[in-house]
Amino acid sequence: QVQLVESGGGLVQPGGSLRLSCAASGSIFSINAMGWYRQAPGKERELVAAITSGGSTKYADSVKGRFTISRDNAKNTVYLQMNSLKPEDTNIYYCNAAINTINYWGKGTLVTVSS
Repeated sequence: QVQLVESGGGLVQPGGSLRLSCAASGSIFSINAMGWYRQAPGKERELVAAITSGGSTKYADSVKGRFTISRDNAKNTVYLQMNSLKPEDTNIYYCNAAINTINYWGKGTLVTVSS
């Protein structure tokens, strides 16, 4: 059984930084794209950042220049370094990965940006 487990969320002041991690485990033969999404109450889930197995990345306009996505293929892990955080970045962040051609989601980790 494949699982995605996120970690690294929490409370941070505006202007601060957090690093999210998402580790995939289980019977894994291949992982293609990995990414981070976020969803506020009453809103649709939106893409924050994604990275292909080859390392190509894309970002939401709202996080460009502040967030960096990376992955460690040997550890089946994707990271999201979040700098210069703003109150509007407050959300539940979900990890997503295409594993063995199936799309998987983590349970989410809460990021709160507040003074």
